[in-house]
Amino acid sequence: MERKLKETLANGQFEGLTPVNSRRMKAIKSKGNKSTEARLRLMLVRAGLRGWKVHPKGVIGKPDFVFEAERLAVFVDGCFWHGCPRCGHVPKANNPYWKAKIEGNQRRDRAYDVQLQEQGYRALRVWEHELLLAPGEVVETIRSMLTVGKSVP
Repeated sequence: MERKLKETLANGQFEGLTPVNSRRMKAIKSKGNKSTEARLRLMLVRAGLRGWKVHPKGVIGKPDFVFEAERLAVFVDGCFWHGCPRCGHVPKANNPYWKAKIEGNQRRDRAYDVQLQEQGYRALRVWEHELLLAPGEVVETIRSMLTVGKSVP
C-alpha cells in the first residue's frame, strides 16, 4: 500500500513540508491515544462494562477493544485518518496522497469488518468525535450490542 501511495506524490515524496508539520505527523500514535482509545477505556470502566481486552492479538483488524464472549470488536476511528463524513477532511497540501491514503484506510476497514463477520464477530466502529460529543450514547450502544450478543446461541 505504501508504494502505491508514494506513486501519487510528485517525485515520490512530500514536498514543501515545514519542520513543524513533519514533527506533528510523526507524533501521532496508532495505539493508546488519549483522545480516543484511552478515553473509551475510561468510559467502559466507569460504566461497569467488563470482559473486554485492549488490542488483543490474533483478531483480524487489530480492534481497539474486544469482548470475546460476545464476539464484539470495537474500533475507535480517528476522524481524519478514517475519513469521517462529519468532520474529516482531506488536506489541500499533497491532496492526491491524502485522498488515496484515507480512501485506502476506508477500504481496509470495510474488508476487516467483512472478515470479522465471517469469523462470527460483530464490528462496531465509533468515530473519535462521538467520544467527545455523545459519550453516553457510545456506552449505551456497546451495552446494547453486548446484551444482543448474549442472547445469540
